[in-house]
Amino acid sequence: MTRVGVADGVGDVPPRIPRQSADEPGSKRADIDARLGDELASVVSGARRRAVRDGDRQIDTAHLLHSLLEYDPEARAVFEDGAQLARLLGYLVQRSIGYGLRWQGSVEDSGAVSVVTVTVTEGFSPLAAGALEYAGRRAARRGAEHACGTDLLAGLVVDPEARAVEVLGRAGIDAGAVRGRVESRVPRVF
Repeated sequence: MTRVGVADGVGDVPPRIPRQSADEPGSKRADIDARLGDELASVVSGARRRAVRDGDRQIDTAHLLHSLLEYDPEARAVFEDGAQLARLLGYLVQRSIGYGLRWQGSVEDSGAVSVVTVTVTEGFSPLAAGALEYAGRRAARRGAEHACGTDLLAGLVVDPEARAVEVLGRAGIDAGAVRGRVESRVPRVF
């Protein structure tokens, strides 16, 4: 029996990836959202949709990388050529139908003390939350109010155990070289 006013028929089933209200006092999401701005908020929304569609419990660094490449032309420009980017996107697409299935049900966490001080944000893997924090700190160091796509890309390749780094490796892209190219660019100041 379908309830009136429920479009999808699932009623009161909670979402797989919890959403923390940005209005809650002391909300970690509010802190991260404030540093990201509208540009990267779209990236996070896209990553959230990918995680739900893939059946993952948390947004991980590979979700963020895929969404970042989809939404941000400056992040795409970091990659050397069109063939390299196409290969990378091919691996990211295969995540939901191939090798990424082994990640389902597991938490992305290197277990190592990282360069990033991780504050786990609800709905994000520890490494994804750390990448978002890193992006905000990187933006603040250059005096920007909001992080940009290359700030997030730098955060995604900080930890060698990140799923984003694994996907880069599978596509034949050295994460260290990506980080070097990101660091050599002067990001826009918002």
